[in-house]
Amino acid sequence: MHGSEDQEFLALERELSVFLRRARASSGEMARALHPELEPAAYGLLVRLEAAGRQRATELAAYFGVGKATMSRQLRALEVLGLVAREPDPADGRAFLVGLTDEGRERFLRVRGARREQYMRKLADWDRGEVAELARLLNQLNSGEE
Repeated sequence: MHGSEDQEFLALERELSVFLRRARASSGEMARALHPELEPAAYGLLVRLEAAGRQRATELAAYFGVGKATMSRQLRALEVLGLVAREPDPADGRAFLVGLTDEGRERFLRVRGARREQYMRKLADWDRGEVAELARLLNQLNSGEE
């Protein structure tokens, strides 16, 4: 039996489980809207590349907490679809930077706009301060994983 001090963490686990399941389903929908052959996990890669700019595959793998082989496979799939491109890293000619192509950026921004509208509808009754606080707390949670 769990002590009363554990109830908050059990509630957090329950709510995060529902949230993550729904987020995965939503990411799948967004990925398919961006390109019918895009894997759901790849949508998050595009989010990161749009926000942070060109990066090495190793940086992306570390950011998402996945192995280099997984990241390479996902990036290759995005490259084949014409959504990202690799170019030599000027700081190290042996390495490559990955970034969005013009088509990748245009498709991503269109789909992200639709997703933002979904959030705005879902949170229409929330105060903007509450939305900002949720974003801050999620950022704090995500930053703890790095």
